[in-house]
Amino acid sequence: MNPPTDPALTDPVPADPAPADLISPELLERLTAGEERAWFEFVQEYEGRMYGYLYRLEGNSEDALDLTQEVFYRAWRSIRTFRPGERALPWLYQVARNTQIESHRRKQLQRFSLEQAREDVGFEVTSEKRSPAQAAESADAQDRVQRALLRLPPEYREAVVLRFMEDLSYDEIAQIQGVALGTAKSRVFRAKEQLADLLESVADVN
Repeated sequence: MNPPTDPALTDPVPADPAPADLISPELLERLTAGEERAWFEFVQEYEGRMYGYLYRLEGNSEDALDLTQEVFYRAWRSIRTFRPGERALPWLYQVARNTQIESHRRKQLQRFSLEQAREDVGFEVTSEKRSPAQAAESADAQDRVQRALLRLPPEYREAVVLRFMEDLSYDEIAQIQGVALGTAKSRVFRAKEQLADLLESVADVN
């Protein structure tokens, strides 16, 4: 007679739940076909995350809104490059990152044009307008964090925003920034240190 089998050894291990932003083949087909309803729902689902990410990088509500619109236009143009089984957010963050970089490159070129030289080149003072996530924070704390973020080197600012405000993994950050995993971890660590020091200095000024 065989000894009883431990159910824990025979029961299948439950599979990890699929990420909430995993695009199903059906949805991808609808998006690729340009279905208006599918795109409306897709934008509704992710525009808040993209706006929040870009606002943290830009420090300006108007610029963040403009860039968010451009992100989804570019997503619509390049949806055929999306690989089935991938998550939507890392792909959108990559689109947003490229959009923001190109926007600043255009602004840098405008510096050399006398006709188009304006004061809007570079970062601006934080707007009072807040996204829903930002509204949950106190106005004073939010302003302090934003001012400190804008004093970080761009690659550090982006890394810490992706990690702690957008909740991406180090692997995803490395992929988005195009660097090694160790570099992504190092950037987040150094950004945390610098941000802590900057928040103290910002508090001392007030």
